[in-house]
Amino acid sequence: MTRLSSLEGRSSFRTWLYRIVVNHLLNMKRGCVEHESTSFAPYGAALDATPDIELADPKGETAETMALVTEAMLSCTSGMLVCLDREQRLSYILGAIFDVSDTVGAEVLEISPENFRQRLARARRDLRNFMNDKCGLVNQANPCRCAKKTRGFIQAGHVDPENLLFVRERICEVREAAPKAYETIKTLDDKCADIYRRHPFYKAPDLAQMVRLAGSECRAEAFN
Repeated sequence: MTRLSSLEGRSSFRTWLYRIVVNHLLNMKRGCVEHESTSFAPYGAALDATPDIELADPKGETAETMALVTEAMLSCTSGMLVCLDREQRLSYILGAIFDVSDTVGAEVLEISPENFRQRLARARRDLRNFMNDKCGLVNQANPCRCAKKTRGFIQAGHVDPENLLFVRERICEVREAAPKAYETIKTLDDKCADIYRRHPFYKAPDLAQMVRLAGSECRAEAFN
C-alpha cells in the first residue's frame, strides 16, 4: 500500500499486485520446510517412513482431533507443493489454483505465454503423478490417510498441537478468493488443484472499515 505510486498503469492493478507477491516469493529466504523438501522422491520416502498410528479418537469426532487431522493434511499437501521449484510452484498457483490466463501468468512471471504454459504443464504433471501415487485424498486406492499419519507427524515434529500453523481463527478458503465454476471434477489435475483451493489462508482485518470508524470518531470529536 505504500508503493501505489509505482503503479504505472501499463497493466491491470491485479497483475501489478501479483507481480509484487511473485517477487517476494522468489527473493525471500528459503524456509526450513523448503530446505528439507527439494524433490518428490525424498518427500515420498519420508511419508512412507512415517508410521500409521491410530488416534485416541480414531473417528475424529472431537473438535481437537479434527483440527489436528486438518493441520496434518494441510502440512502434508503444502509439503508436496514445496517439492516443486519456486518457478514451477508460482506457475501452478497462478495457473491451476487461481486459474489466471496464460497471458496474465506470462506477464506476471515476465516470460512468454508459451513458456508459462510449458512450465504449468510440467508442474501439473509432477504434482499429479506424485499425488496420484501417494495421496489418499486424490486416489482412494492409496493407503496414505491423513488421520493415520497425524500422530506420526506430531512425533516427528511436523505438527505441533500447541502451535497450529494452518488451523487458525480468521481464515477462509482459497476458492472463496479465486472461485472456479464447474459441475464436476472431471480430471485428475482438477482434483489436485481443488485440494489447494480448499486450503485456508489468513483473512486480514477490514482496514477500510477501521479507517472509516477512525474518521467518524475524529469528526465527532471535532464537532463536540
